[in-house]
Amino acid sequence: MPHYRVRSTTSAPVSAVWGLLIDGRSWPRWSSGLDELVEERSSGLDSRGHDGIGAVRAFRTGRVVTGERLTELAQDRLLAYEDAFNFAMKDYRAVVELEPTPTDGTTIIWRGTWRMRPGIGWTMPFVLPRVMQRMADDLADYAATAAGPHTPRP
Repeated sequence: MPHYRVRSTTSAPVSAVWGLLIDGRSWPRWSSGLDELVEERSSGLDSRGHDGIGAVRAFRTGRVVTGERLTELAQDRLLAYEDAFNFAMKDYRAVVELEPTPTDGTTIIWRGTWRMRPGIGWTMPFVLPRVMQRMADDLADYAATAAGPHTPRP
């Protein structure tokens, strides 16, 4: 089964990174790969930015909209999701883990697995690891900037 595992480190505390992850509306602000959260295709979003298990977050990139359903949450530690609708992959599952660093920053570990669909799906093992590394790096950079004075991400 194809998979990826990427990691990034930020000077921002775990709580700051968690706050961005749990709020689906924030993702387009910090991710250079997402154009917008498509609210009319999303469901179960929390108005205070604390989306819960079962929430579906639909994101548009270009003309493509994909949906992700939250499946597991562990406050300040873990967010897991699966595909709710995705034209290029099936059985996509991803986990984002947050680990505190000795300097009160955060290590972000983002991993996922999927099965390929016929057609464009064959490109995913080549493209998705790079896309997800960029997502992790974008999250790390944005969290550090939003958290205030920091040391740049290594």
